[in-house]
Parts: sequence; C-alpha cells; structure tokens
Amino acid sequence: MDWTAAKYIGAGLAAIGSGAAAIGVGLIFGNFVNGALRNPSAAAGQFTNAIIGAALAEGLGIFAFLIAILLYLK
Repeated sequence: MDWTAAKYIGAGLAAIGSGAAAIGVGLIFGNFVNGALRNPSAAAGQFTNAIIGAALAEGLGIFAFLIAILLYLK
C-alpha cells in the first residue's frame, strides 16, 4: 500500500472521533432535557454536570480532529 493512501485512510479514521463527539453531546443534552422535564426541581443542580460532560466530550472531539489534521499534514 502506498504511504500516501495509508496517511489519508488514517486521517479519515481519526476524524470519525469528531462525529462521535457530536453524538455524545447530543446524548448528554437529550438526557438532560428528558430528566429536567421529569423532575424540574432538580434541573438546576444537574445543568452544571451536563455542561462539564459536554465540554469533556467536545475536548475529545477536538483532540481527534487535531490528530486527523496532524496525520493529514505529515
């Protein structure tokens, strides 16, 4: 296999992590809204946890995107 083709395949596989992060953030906020509608009095206390979880998921997505760019440019 040509090294250029392997580089592009690796970058594409690493970029999948960005899409997985978007799915993770959607699940976090979807479940938060579901819980907030079931118990509105506890929603204020759980909002911080939802923001922290979304930030961690986005951080992993940005890291996967960075790895994809580094593989593409090398």
